[in-house]
Amino acid sequence: MRSCVRRVKRKQKHSSIFNSQYVQAPETRPVPDERSTAGLQKEEQTTEQRPAASRNPSQHVLSNQPIRPQPPPQPPTMSDRDQRMNMPTAVEIPYNIDWIFPRLRCPSRVWWLASQFVITAVGIFSKILLMLMNKTRVYNKEQLVDLISKRPQGVPLLTVSNHYSCFDDPGLWGMLPLRQACNTNCIRWSMAAHDICFTNKYHSMFFMFGKCIPVVRGYGVYQEAINLCIEKCAAGQWVHVFPEGKVNMEKEDLRLKWGVGRIIYESPKMPIILPMWHEGMDDVLPNVEPYVLQRRKKVTINIGQPLDLNDFVHDLKKKQVPEPTARKLITDKIQDAFRILRTETEQLHRERQ
Repeated sequence: MRSCVRRVKRKQKHSSIFNSQYVQAPETRPVPDERSTAGLQKEEQTTEQRPAASRNPSQHVLSNQPIRPQPPPQPPTMSDRDQRMNMPTAVEIPYNIDWIFPRLRCPSRVWWLASQFVITAVGIFSKILLMLMNKTRVYNKEQLVDLISKRPQGVPLLTVSNHYSCFDDPGLWGMLPLRQACNTNCIRWSMAAHDICFTNKYHSMFFMFGKCIPVVRGYGVYQEAINLCIEKCAAGQWVHVFPEGKVNMEKEDLRLKWGVGRIIYESPKMPIILPMWHEGMDDVLPNVEPYVLQRRKKVTINIGQPLDLNDFVHDLKKKQVPEPTARKLITDKIQDAFRILRTETEQLHRERQ
């Protein structure tokens, strides 16, 4: 009888130590990234008010043992993050996309050959439709063309634009010279909705060879699509993002998603950030049935000036600003640039005959 009592007490003791030591990692918490300002304040207040023992339980429980110096925390490797970690179960995955990421992360020679074929075909099609069959005018195009081919080696390029039509990508890249629009080595990486572009094997292969990364809307900023974009930036490549997160059919002033903020904040190499705005793409491919491509429509594309956020991001890291707050502040900078560029582009579009 006494031995049974001792065993029960021992189990209770071990259980209490485990419970006091266990603290969830930030990316596995139920609400890792509240988009509202109130949510940010609540998260920061919770961190400040948390007792010292819960923030560092090892000193409280193991105070009789010598404390060993710990190395500074390192960010988890992109490929080590589990894309299904703490993800909402309500999000429907019509087709398993797990096999796509390893192929995008480490493309084979066969992959590059297939990608070159797809990129060439789509590039020529976009060029004909955008520049020949429609009345397209591009402002400050040299800015983008030069950054694609003449930026310093190893420096990534991150372009951001509004999203008014399903034809925005690849249609926008029809404005580029064929040597860039049809070259898989220098064309952009872009995220595409999993439930639209990756619904079966054949669609998935086509968009995969088109350098599209499946993004699951509703999974938040800690998912494989964002991880892979950060890796491509680390490799000095070109990544394009639609920060609105969806086709903005009503052309509202939407709050931008924070994924772009995370890409900029966590990229080992600070990318050149180039904002763009366009008008008229939803006339080329309307957002209503029967979804037929049109011709002789007026399209205006305006390439903005690069955003210099190097000092701003460095200051956020130096001050150890919480990551959710840093992502919001970075995204706000892009939102401000969007508003200025939108006003300018809409005026240019109206003034055209």
